[in-house]
Amino acid sequence: MRLLTHNMLSCNIRGVTKGFPLELEVENFVTKEVPFNPDFLKHMFPKIEWKALHDAAKKMDDNDLPEQVDASMLENDDFLHRFHHALLELHLEEGALICPETGRRFPVNKGIPNMLLHEDEV
Repeated sequence: MRLLTHNMLSCNIRGVTKGFPLELEVENFVTKEVPFNPDFLKHMFPKIEWKALHDAAKKMDDNDLPEQVDASMLENDDFLHRFHHALLELHLEEGALICPETGRRFPVNKGIPNMLLHEDEV
């Protein structure tokens, strides 16, 4: 699961009001090379919750993202490459996503998050 996906997921348990961002529990992650596309990054930048991306990347031992960003940084090629790496090349293979409000764990196996809710959570 890419961090792009993580940045878009939230806990949808009935009654949960603070279901984003899901905390990462990392057991195994891999880096998969993806072709660099600066136009895609510039398009996605306003849609990304930066703190969630920054914190998730740190959980995968990537400390290259700045804590604070602004749109002017999209003109910096070095920043775009670091953003690209964290957003698209880091993949959570095994672990869990944890709801910040309830503590409910959603397992991630072979890179696929299981966000299915139990009957009493719908």
